[in-house]
Amino acid sequence: MTDLVCSAETCVHNCDKFCCKGTILVEGASANCCGDTCCASFDEQTQNCCKNKYETPSRGLNVECEAVSCIYNEGRMCTAEEISISGRNAKVASHTECATYQNR
Repeated sequence: MTDLVCSAETCVHNCDKFCCKGTILVEGASANCCGDTCCASFDEQTQNCCKNKYETPSRGLNVECEAVSCIYNEGRMCTAEEISISGRNAKVASHTECATYQNR
């Protein structure tokens, strides 16, 4: 499991910068930098949508990763000890990114 800190506080799955999902997906199959990635598991919290209050936030979770050019990607899974998803004020998944991405 990877420790994850997430600044996408507008995500319904975010609780105190931790994620309430057991697994997230980072997209970016043709990524060359952090900006080419995003958290595909992002869902915006809107006025008509409640925050995820049924799941327990966790620092450690599985991170599936399509950014095969990242040094931490092994078999489409993230092997970094800790990653950061950034996306302050994100409205859609493309407004987020894996800030830990490092090109091979």
